[in-house]
Amino acid sequence: MIEFHLDGRSGVSPYLQLVRQVRQALRLGLLREGDQLPTVKEVVTRLAINPNTVLKAYRELEHEGLVAARPGVGTFVTRTLTDASLAAHGPLRQELRRWLAKARRAGLDEESIEALFTTTFRNSAQEEIA
Repeated sequence: MIEFHLDGRSGVSPYLQLVRQVRQALRLGLLREGDQLPTVKEVVTRLAINPNTVLKAYRELEHEGLVAARPGVGTFVTRTLTDASLAAHGPLRQELRRWLAKARRAGLDEESIEALFTTTFRNSAQEEIA
């Protein structure tokens, strides 16, 4: 089961953070068809957020056809976002872990690593378009 977390510094609304985390878990194969999402009550208790925030996220996921609510039972995954690239994730994850270890050894803290990655990622995506 997915465990949600919120980043108050991200500038992204809490409901959208939940939606993105489910999409990411579906894309990485961490959630599969038939898996149950945490109940609204569980998420509210764990994250100390408004139930309407969780309901909004679950409704959006349902609207996208990724989950379905079963009244009185819970919310379940109806399809995944995995594709043929899933097989490449393992080796890439190992390579990324090595890179992260190098960055930490170089003295970068978590925020610096994230800033470096995000900036490099965005710049490389823009370069591919150009």
